[in-house]
This record gives sequence, structure tokens and C-alpha cells, in this order.
Amino acid sequence: MQTGPLADTIIKAFDTMSDQLQAAARYILNQPRDVALLSMREQARHAGVQPATMTRLAKHLGLTGYEDIRQQYADAMRGEVTGFAGRVGVQAKSQKLKGDQALAADMLGGIAAQIAQLSQPAALDTLAEAARRLSAARRVYCLGLRSSHSPAWHLHYILSLAGKHSIMLDAVGGIGADALGSAGRDDVMVAVSVLPYTRQTIEIADYAVEGGIPLVAITDSPVAPLAQLAACTVVVPTESPSFLHTMSPAFVIAEALGALVAGQVGDAASAALAGVDRQSAALNTHLKTRMKRP
Repeated sequence: MQTGPLADTIIKAFDTMSDQLQAAARYILNQPRDVALLSMREQARHAGVQPATMTRLAKHLGLTGYEDIRQQYADAMRGEVTGFAGRVGVQAKSQKLKGDQALAADMLGGIAAQIAQLSQPAALDTLAEAARRLSAARRVYCLGLRSSHSPAWHLHYILSLAGKHSIMLDAVGGIGADALGSAGRDDVMVAVSVLPYTRQTIEIADYAVEGGIPLVAITDSPVAPLAQLAACTVVVPTESPSFLHTMSPAFVIAEALGALVAGQVGDAASAALAGVDRQSAALNTHLKTRMKRP
């Protein structure tokens, strides 16, 4: 269960909650399986709140008690196979029934609808704000692990081409976070992470924020772990009929963000890209014509 049956309701009501209710709500959003499986007291302990807070949260959401929440999540779990292995089994059955073309069409149609969501005015305002933060930064640190690595690296690549001082926090050799040693308040970190959130990403982002480095988050929920740390959060959808969540919207956001920054830095980007062109020509980096078969 990637998201629970009350996720939308909780997100809409999140800003009206006290700090304690928000802590309980965040736990429910991030751990939907545990809501169905653990006792209320155990869940409260994991959330770092008193058991009575869980009951108050349920009433805040218009329910009679926390057992109503647990029951909804238990019912949802019974009807859903969880985990990558389970989801690929569900996908395979559907694929066999509907055909390969139907699955591909469902995936592509879903991605198209998700990209359309990202072009709504509020989402564009957030994207523009994120671009302004990156443009004004002395250095940009890009972080993304596992499936989130590709959009983070692509953003780093675009920023580097445009002459922005971008540093990719790769984990090769386990020294990815070492580059933060010289980071400061004039820099910005961009971190990408979606459910299931990679622990190391959250820990590195938390460390950076504690050190005064502003965080721009690309994540899947306004109350995701990264969003709670971020100065600016770009929310991307991840739902997919595939066994694996889609990263296409995050990748598109990375491309748009990189392009916006390049446009904002203007002459500096032009000079940097002219240098890239000269180097590519000198090293004969790109094919000039299609290769012909012998």
C-alpha cells in the first residue's frame, strides 16, 4: 500500500492541525501498512505522540475514533498486494488479461495526465520559486538515490552545462555527503525522494538543513519527509500500473527546472554553453551525420 485510503483527506486537513496532530498524521501518511497492522498504542509510540493524540486525530478527520482509521487501512490492505514482488504479480496478471499494448497505453496515458497536473498554475509558481532559489545560489548540491538518482543527476548535468556550479552527491565509495563539508547558507541542496523513501537521502538532507543549507525538495507529498525539511517543495505524482512507481514526472521537473535556471542566469549560461560547444567540436564528441552501413 503506497498510499492509504485517507491520504487525500489528511493532506487537505494537515495545515489545520496542531504540531502533535501533524506528527500523528505524518506517521499515517508515511506508514500506511503499520496503521493496518499495529495497535494504536504502538503506532503512537512510533509517531512520537501520546495514544490520545491518535484518537484526537481521528475526530479531527470527522471519525468517531482511531479504530475507524485502522479498519479502513486494514480493508485496503486486504484488497491490495504490497511490495515489489507482489505488485509485479498483479501487473503480470493484468498484462496477460489485457495485453502488452494495453499496459503500455495505461502507463503512457497516466504519465501524460500527471505531466498535465504539473502545468497547473500553483505547480508552476512553485517550480518558478525553486528555479529562483537555484539561480541565486553560489553552489547547488544535487542528491537522489536509487530510482531518484536519474532525475537528480539529469538536473545536475543541465546546471553544469549552463555554467552553474553544481555538485552531484554520488554515493560511490560511500563519500557522497563529504562534499557538503564546504557548503554554507549561500548554497542550495536539491534532493529527490519518493515513497518508499530512501533513508540515506533523508538523513543527508536533514544534516544539510541543520547546517543552514536551504533545501529544495522534489518529492511525492506535501508532508513527505523531505517536504518537512524543505524551504521549497515541488510535488510530483508517482502512481503507475507498473510494479514500480513512475519517475517520469520527477524527470520532467528536473528538465524544466534546469532550463528555467539557464534562462535566468542568461549571459553566464551563454558563455558556458559556448565553451561546451567549442570543446565538443575540438574532441569530435558528436556525430555530424548518420553512420552508414558498410
